[in-house]
Amino acid sequence: MADIAERDLDDLWNEFQAVVNMTSRELNDWLMTLSAGEDSEELPDQAGTRTGRGVLEILGKRRRDLTDDDIDVMREVVGIVTAERGTDDLDPRPGPADWRHRLMTVGHDPLKPLASDDGYSRVDQR
Repeated sequence: MADIAERDLDDLWNEFQAVVNMTSRELNDWLMTLSAGEDSEELPDQAGTRTGRGVLEILGKRRRDLTDDDIDVMREVVGIVTAERGTDDLDPRPGPADWRHRLMTVGHDPLKPLASDDGYSRVDQR
């Protein structure tokens, strides 16, 4: 794994888990919906963006199983959500559809409460 201090990894993991408020099923469905609307013939496991697929993979992992690529995706997602939403006000709020859809592509739905606030796990139990 990348040369990252244990405390820094804990902080990143916690930030990522907080800003990704969509379940793996919700995110997968969203990525498939986006791909279905395009003039492409992507395979279902290739639907969506590289980052969105990376988020899906991370949601199915335990912290100790993270790879360097996972850490990069987590940093990217936390950066995207922080840049779009800030750090102080992540309460559910509406906004332009393209803004919401862009954030949903990385697992953050601005209309939903933060993952830590709703009491549900983002990894669906099947």
